[in-house]
Amino acid sequence: MTIDERLEKIAQRTDAIAQSLELLASLHVDHERKMSEQSAKYEERFAKFDERSTKTEERMVQLIDTMNRLGNIVISHEERPDHLEDHPH
Repeated sequence: MTIDERLEKIAQRTDAIAQSLELLASLHVDHERKMSEQSAKYEERFAKFDERSTKTEERMVQLIDTMNRLGNIVISHEERPDHLEDHPH
């Protein structure tokens, strides 16, 4: 094999490596874009979940407060003197 043939082979290999690197770089850029889009979607979903979670917590606090008030009403009715219920109004 002559030097010219070897140089030609090296040039072909260099071109093939350059093309492979260009393809790899392109795939990397596409992957980064897709990951960025997915990340934005997950952040949006998390924000919605966090908002719903906060509303659920508020509702739970209201429910517990209502249950406590109802419990107090039950207790106050149990403590009423029995003779008040026996007399007609």
